[in-house]
Parts: sequence; C-alpha cells; structure tokens
Amino acid sequence: MTSAPPRVLTVAGSDSGGGAGIQADLKAMLANGVHGMSVLTAITAQNSLGVQGAWELPAEQVEAQFRSVVDDIGVDAVKTGMLASADMVRVVAALLRTLPPEVPVVVDPVAVSKHGDALLGAEAMEAVRSEVVPLATVLTPNLTELGPVAGVELRTLDDRELAAKVLLDAGASWVLVKGGHDDGDLAVDVLHGPDFRQEFSAPRADNRHTHGTGCTLASTIASYLARGYDVPSAVGAAKEYISGAVAHGFALGGGIGPVDHAWQFRGSGQ
Repeated sequence: MTSAPPRVLTVAGSDSGGGAGIQADLKAMLANGVHGMSVLTAITAQNSLGVQGAWELPAEQVEAQFRSVVDDIGVDAVKTGMLASADMVRVVAALLRTLPPEVPVVVDPVAVSKHGDALLGAEAMEAVRSEVVPLATVLTPNLTELGPVAGVELRTLDDRELAAKVLLDAGASWVLVKGGHDDGDLAVDVLHGPDFRQEFSAPRADNRHTHGTGCTLASTIASYLARGYDVPSAVGAAKEYISGAVAHGFALGGGIGPVDHAWQFRGSGQ
C-alpha cells in the first residue's frame, strides 16, 4: 500500500471558471506533491470576464467542513483565501486557533479579483489584520492588498518595507510582498522575516492570462511547507513553479485566462 502524501487544507471561495479559488488551490497542490482538501467559504459565479455573483456560506457549514476534515484526516498545512466578510474572517480565525501550533498557515489576503471585482470590504480587511494576520506563518499580499491589510498608504518603496514591518509586528511570522503588479522586466517578490529580507525574481512573462496567480502561489507555498521545507525554501520552490505556470497561461473564454497548473507535465509540443 502506498503511503499517503502530506495533507494540505485550503479554506477559500470557489471559482466556477476553474482558474482561481478552491479549484486553483487543489490543482496546485496536486501538481506539487500533496493531497489537497477543501473548506468552502463562498461560492462565486465567475468566468474569464469577471465575477458575476458571490454567495457566502453559513458559518455552521464552514465549521462542519473544517471539523469533518481536520478531526478525521488531519492536516500538515493550511492555506486561506477568499474569506468574504468580517464575520467569516472571525469564524475561520477561531477554527485556525484549534489547530496544533506546529501546523503552518499560509494566508492570502484576497481582496480584489484579477478583473478588479471587490472580494473583501474594508471592515473585513481590518478583521483580517486583527484576527488572521497573527496566525499567519506566511502572509502573501500583493501590492493591491499590502496597504489595506497593513493599514499603511503606499506611496514609495520605503512604504512597502514599512507595511511589511507593521504586519510582522502584528504577528505574522513571515510576509511575502508579491511584485506581480509592479513594473519592470522582472517580477520580484520580497520575503520579510525577523531580521530577514530576501528577493525572489523571475523574468516577467509576456502573457495576459494570469488568472489564479495569487491562489496558486499561496497553495504551492503551503504544499512545500507540508513537505518539510523551511519558509525561504518553500517560497523559492513556489516562485519557480508559479513563474512557469504564468508563462504557460492560456486563453480561455473571452477575457483573462488561467495560469497552467500542469505546465510541468505537458509535452514540449503542447
């Protein structure tokens, strides 16, 4: 009998188009050698053009999903994504606090979809800062999310450093500031920790089909943490994977297509 791979749980919303959210998380987990499990917080009607609707699940349904998985199967790492509202943030934070302290938690503070649709309001972002950030082993804000989750207005590069420090002071063990929304030939992500700073860069792909990038990166980091990597090594491995996935992103529908979660397994002619 084959032994089970590491177990990673995603707590996030769904994407009916399959490019982001729970669907992207599970694809990334499979591609990176772990068994993916899920707790849905919200259901979206979503495609390559945007988000047409979103419905938050009741707290008791979220709690039941979490307990069902954790109490029987167990987890080696958790990734959180779309938490939908301040109430949902508090529900999920309470559940995360029941985990053993050695289980790493990767928090993607999803606030806006790739198409610009708001997925988390200001009140909910404040709840993320107070309730979830202190539980984060790795927090993965992009440049749109960094200022709101830290409560810092970003005007200069120094402000980014300040925002990362604020989030570390708020309790996050590590903060990965993603540079995908920045300019330049390189996509540079900066990992901040106590007395630690490291840049991870890759050539910027000339490809508009990047739906699901943030979900995929966070899930991949969680996968490598579950496999026993330390945080800088997990981020480095995830950066390599997401860079390939973005480069191989493909058109789907009439808007922004998804990254290719299976890029490593496709033949050179595909």
